[in-house]
Amino acid sequence: MNLMMAIMPTTLLGVLPVGLLLVQNGSISPAELAMGIILSLSIVGPLMKATTFINEAKSMEYAVEAANELLNLPMLPDSGKIVSIPRNDIVLEHVTFSYDGSEQNEVLHDVNLELPEGSFTALVGPSGGGKSTIARLIARFWDVTGGNITIGGKNIKELSIRQLSELVSFVTQDNFLFNCSLKENIRLGNPNATDEEVYAAAKEACCDEFIVRLDKGYDTPAGDAGKRLSGGEKQRIAIARAILKNAPIVILDEATAFTDPQNEDKIQKSIMALSKGKTLLVIAHRLSTIQNADQIVVLKKGRIVDCGKQGELLKRCPLYADMWKAHIGAKNWSVSEKKEVVAHV
Repeated sequence: MNLMMAIMPTTLLGVLPVGLLLVQNGSISPAELAMGIILSLSIVGPLMKATTFINEAKSMEYAVEAANELLNLPMLPDSGKIVSIPRNDIVLEHVTFSYDGSEQNEVLHDVNLELPEGSFTALVGPSGGGKSTIARLIARFWDVTGGNITIGGKNIKELSIRQLSELVSFVTQDNFLFNCSLKENIRLGNPNATDEEVYAAAKEACCDEFIVRLDKGYDTPAGDAGKRLSGGEKQRIAIARAILKNAPIVILDEATAFTDPQNEDKIQKSIMALSKGKTLLVIAHRLSTIQNADQIVVLKKGRIVDCGKQGELLKRCPLYADMWKAHIGAKNWSVSEKKEVVAHV
């Protein structure tokens, strides 16, 4: 519309003076001038369509490039074997990783880490430190450039991709709801689950309360519900899906990073339900949510700076102490701001 408004005066300014001059000279009649003006204005529509097509062509080009990039991704080698896993501990031994396979672009450097079976491990540190990369390497989004990752003493490369996916539940901060009912979205965690098992998982994840308030309840299409659900509510549906899957290893990649305060407590309860008796790895955005972890691993620039419990790190790790002070300061500021608003009201 803005382009049309710009072209229209230009067209008139070009045609009208020349047309008037031709009428004065007797070269054309006033009727022919009027016809010329009408025809000149009619060019605006095709020009607008042409510019729209150019924009659509650009969008199509980006979509094709993204599709080609996805289709050209190398397939991970799949052993196809079902390996006996005696326990569910995770060990990273001298792990290095770079996205292009080159040493100069490594994002992880000689990482050694052990996650005992049934333990709660948290990864913290500045952005770009390698936290999400470690989580994704354990789930084998990619293969390590160097070193090994084992589960129960077995290199994850020896496991079939299907077996590894059954061992690991991965919940991210951005969770996608498929275009089917909320019930079927939860059932994706275990396609063989009964309706009763789906409802039980939803209750454990604290999402039953808002689902039953919807007009069609669990049968509400996710597309319709998605417009009314908050980020925290969508997060709880993803956690319900993971609870239903019941994998022995749970990875939460900043699952509460953008959660509203009203939902954070409920998400914490749902995470507790999800992680009962599981080997839990949490990438933490809010440090208060991981202060009771069995071990907190501090990462910076792809290296482990320190590892220990909350109290130990506060004493000996300046980076973690600074992060904790910043977190507490932000939390206190948020609380004081709320009090000021309430007092003002």
